[in-house]
Amino acid sequence: MSSNQVRGLQTETVDEGAVAHYLQHNTDFFEHHPQLLARLRLQHPRNGATVSLIERQVEVLREKYQALEQKLSEFMRVARGNNLVADKIHHFTRRLVRSSSRAQLTSEIESGLREDFDAVHAVLVLADQPAADESAAPRLVRHVSGQDPAYRSFDTLFSLGKPRCGQIRDSQLEFLFGSEAQNIGSVALMPLGEPPIGLLALGSVDRDRFHPGMSTEFLSRMSELISDALARA
Repeated sequence: MSSNQVRGLQTETVDEGAVAHYLQHNTDFFEHHPQLLARLRLQHPRNGATVSLIERQVEVLREKYQALEQKLSEFMRVARGNNLVADKIHHFTRRLVRSSSRAQLTSEIESGLREDFDAVHAVLVLADQPAADESAAPRLVRHVSGQDPAYRSFDTLFSLGKPRCGQIRDSQLEFLFGSEAQNIGSVALMPLGEPPIGLLALGSVDRDRFHPGMSTEFLSRMSELISDALARA
């Protein structure tokens, strides 16, 4: 604290931090000095005009209210999206439960992915012996040997035991999607079973459709549903 001479009067210069500290620890200060409230003037944050303390407080409350409204709107949007996905998962589950044979099951998985989830690019890779008539299998299904080098390139996915989203190697894209590989921008991979019996791959032409930061909760549920259904069929 220091002293200055102003028009012959001695005044004290107080550090702003000390003032802030004092007011924080004496919250009833303005109750004892109400006349000061009417004299306080602040700068408006947007237009630079001088406003009263009450006007500034109203503006602060309005900004907080708008921020809360935006958060609430975002929560509602996410909730509606989650409800929609939950309904799709429920419908997909009923498809699997109603299947009475392996052939019907794989057909229902393919139809469900396409109709319920708009998964145009999808492949279900099963690590077993190829079917006697591979051409008769649904377009979705790919039977491979568990020792196939291309299949073993997904060993990291199997070891993690959870879905992975984003980009994958060109050789993996070609293994999964064949001639359509060049059109695939992003992929969701779901390991099936423990120990693994295969994997489900969903592809999108949109590079940002499946990305590493997205939630994989519903993908995990889908993976578990398909794994259990295949084990039962």
